[in-house]
Amino acid sequence: MLGIATTSATSAPTKARVMAKGIFTQGVCVLLDRPVSIAEVASALSDFEVLGIREESEEWAMGGASALVMFDEATGGTVTVDTVDHEWPDGMGDPQTEFMVFGAWSMGHFGPFAYPGGLDRAEQQSWAWRDAPEVVERHRGFVRLRTSYVIGKGEDAKCLPEEYDPIAELQFNNKLVQALLNLEGALCYYNPNGEVLLDQDSFRNSLNYGWANELLPLDIWSNVRLFNIDETWALMDTVGNWQLEVPDIEACFVVDDYEVNDVANFLRNASNYLVQSGAIINDGETMDGPGDIRWAAIQFENGICDPPRETLRFVPLDDHKVPKIVETSGRAEEDQDDDDEPELSGD
Repeated sequence: MLGIATTSATSAPTKARVMAKGIFTQGVCVLLDRPVSIAEVASALSDFEVLGIREESEEWAMGGASALVMFDEATGGTVTVDTVDHEWPDGMGDPQTEFMVFGAWSMGHFGPFAYPGGLDRAEQQSWAWRDAPEVVERHRGFVRLRTSYVIGKGEDAKCLPEEYDPIAELQFNNKLVQALLNLEGALCYYNPNGEVLLDQDSFRNSLNYGWANELLPLDIWSNVRLFNIDETWALMDTVGNWQLEVPDIEACFVVDDYEVNDVANFLRNASNYLVQSGAIINDGETMDGPGDIRWAAIQFENGICDPPRETLRFVPLDDHKVPKIVETSGRAEEDQDDDDEPELSGD
């Protein structure tokens, strides 16, 4: 059961530094409560094709001792799995005092869509695992998985191959994580791009449920969050859909009128529809939603809450007046003309 977050929704910056898929196209990790050697990592990955072992770099943020795992021979895709004896740098580095961490973040070494404060937000919005903050506090290191198509290739190598398949990437990473969760000292799974924290049982249960029902394990890749907008309105959103090349989904509604779990299911169904169909939902188009009514969508350059990213914002076509933050937050500055504000209410 979801509950309302104690923090209120706050507007994400309209112009913000947002990473994108480049050298690394996916990135997830396993948090650890003790140092783990690369030999232990390689042993855990014995069922996979390990191409080689590399020593750690001089800067831990750029790479610890690592194993290079073949992902897809046809595209040359590999996953670099390194072990890092440092806590997760949730601030992503100060450019003045932590320039190597900041530089690593800007190059996607902590995930192509990682954003400062992501781990803290994941803890706050870990509705299915209430012990997440306590467990995360125990972590002292992490094993990091970074997918790439250019490692070891020439200067002309493309970051994204022509037959690019983000689902295949994520599913392969799931298999690697499942093996790495067997490491002594493994605490939990963390996806910084989707701000998801899962304990080992929840991770495996989600995988098994998806396989058994032929469903994508979206809850492993992206989080569903809930905030207060004001005393009456709530915001529920997804974070992490960008890993699958589709926008995140937001739903804004009067909390007393709708069941939050129905809204969460609506977000997942809308996300799955976009991924599976490749469809684009345009401004003003509607979908059946909670309350047995239509919900209207508007595209926004940024979501209402961090991290900054493109979103589809839905509101129910009922008789409530929509708060101004719902109508305008996240619009491009050049589109901020009051006469141009989208009509989101059903009045």
